[in-house]
Amino acid sequence: MSIQPGDKIPSAQLMHLTDAGPTPITTEELFGGKNVAIFALPGAFTPTCSNQHLPGFIEKSEELRGKGIDTIVCLSVNDAFVMGAWGKQQGASGKVMMVGDGNGELTEKLGLSMDGSGFGMGLRSLRYSMIVRDGVVETLNVESNPGQAVDSGVDNLLSQLG
Repeated sequence: MSIQPGDKIPSAQLMHLTDAGPTPITTEELFGGKNVAIFALPGAFTPTCSNQHLPGFIEKSEELRGKGIDTIVCLSVNDAFVMGAWGKQQGASGKVMMVGDGNGELTEKLGLSMDGSGFGMGLRSLRYSMIVRDGVVETLNVESNPGQAVDSGVDNLLSQLG
């Protein structure tokens, strides 16, 4: 069973790349006392993720902030180095926080993992987006067609913010 609106984000440790190198960040630090738009995807540098999903959130980051979002998070079952390099290549700095769930800990606790071993990818995240307010899920959009970023895309999330 996956997490649902009204549920609290489970406790987990994630990693993000800072000037000091890979730096841990807990879900409590990431979501506590903030309005967060989070979107997750199967993998950094993959076609749909690189051509549709992440670019939309970068392009419309100011619109999200204008609707009360404090932090925009891109989450993937990749390490912090990969997420940092991908964010740099995509121009995410200052717009989208690139966070690695390298061990899939949060992804599994959310019940939003998928088995990508048929593609040589191992455990990965489903493509989804959420609005999380002070650690509680307000909306959850799991992509119905993983090769697209429509249900989980920025335009759908913006429409849910009113």
